[in-house]
Amino acid sequence: MLRSYKSLWRIVLWTLVVGVVAAPSVLSAAPSEESKRITESIAVLEGLTSTPDAAIPMYVLDRAEAVVVIPTLVKGGFVVGAEHGRGVMSVRHRRTAEWSPPIFVKLTGGSIGWQIGLQAVDLVLVVMNRDGVDDLLRSEFTLGGNASVAAGPVGRSAEASTDALMGAKILAYSRARGLFAGATLEGSSLRSDDDAIRRFYGRDVSAEALAARTDMPNAPVAAKQWRLALGRSAGDTRASR
Repeated sequence: MLRSYKSLWRIVLWTLVVGVVAAPSVLSAAPSEESKRITESIAVLEGLTSTPDAAIPMYVLDRAEAVVVIPTLVKGGFVVGAEHGRGVMSVRHRRTAEWSPPIFVKLTGGSIGWQIGLQAVDLVLVVMNRDGVDDLLRSEFTLGGNASVAAGPVGRSAEASTDALMGAKILAYSRARGLFAGATLEGSSLRSDDDAIRRFYGRDVSAEALAARTDMPNAPVAAKQWRLALGRSAGDTRASR
């Protein structure tokens, strides 16, 4: 009997040792918050470009200098509104047609007016010129303040609608869930999410430095997946390198 108890304890102790040793690898295999953000942003981008009659037109994406995706931007309020969301952006390098590694961003804002309700919005901002990119890379960028923002044309027949392309630095596309009256992006602040950048890349690197690159050695696999998704949506055939 004593021998059987000793054998049982050996099995229990061995199981505990194996569990402790294996735990770090299991935890490291779990996707990070930033990788999940990239996965959600890819889903939003593909969802807003996959339906020909109600999607971001390819001719707009072909001209894009940068793309910002914010999955689940939350808007809500009663008279005084507020909004908050976190997302990802990349800048296109026109000489090589490649996209920069993902740059993590966050959007916050508030407004006063007749509004009531709660709404979750999937948001895509398409930056149409280099001035708009330079504005976005400032330490804090105000939509509608630093640069004009217009609702982007959609669908196959939208190419005739050139006013928005000519007059706005940024075209906004959204997919809403819920009810909200009086929602607007005017006055919202977009800035780099430096903490997320540090966690994802494992070191301090500025948004400007990331925007100037076409690759980031030793970055998590989600960075390549993001660039591949941009390549599929915006015609960059070199993103897989």
